[in-house]
Amino acid sequence: MKAHLSTIIMYVKNVQLLTHFYVENFNLKVMEEDPIWVLLDAGVVHIGLHKIGDQYLDQIEEGHMLDNNTKIVFEIDIDIESARNELVSKNISMREIKTFENYPFRLCDGTDPEGNVFQLKSKK
Repeated sequence: MKAHLSTIIMYVKNVQLLTHFYVENFNLKVMEEDPIWVLLDAGVVHIGLHKIGDQYLDQIEEGHMLDNNTKIVFEIDIDIESARNELVSKNISMREIKTFENYPFRLCDGTDPEGNVFQLKSKK
């Protein structure tokens, strides 16, 4: 069997909030949309934002950030310092820029409004 990744689905509390976040900050395009689902065009892979079921939402305290072990990586075509500064100016939580020896990219992690981690990646 040969497989290729087509879509990453994230279960979220507020579909509209995260849709706005990813469209506004990463210029992703909405491909499909309804009250509990949005599909974003992120290039080769799509990002699906699916509302968490009501039976689970009732168990989440207001302001709680969801824990997950997934990081979405966006390779960007502009200087990473400029991109980071722009996001920080919008009060988006961003970590410091880092790199590794013999690795041709600079990296910077941030979090979206629900605490999901994303990373900016740009060539040195």
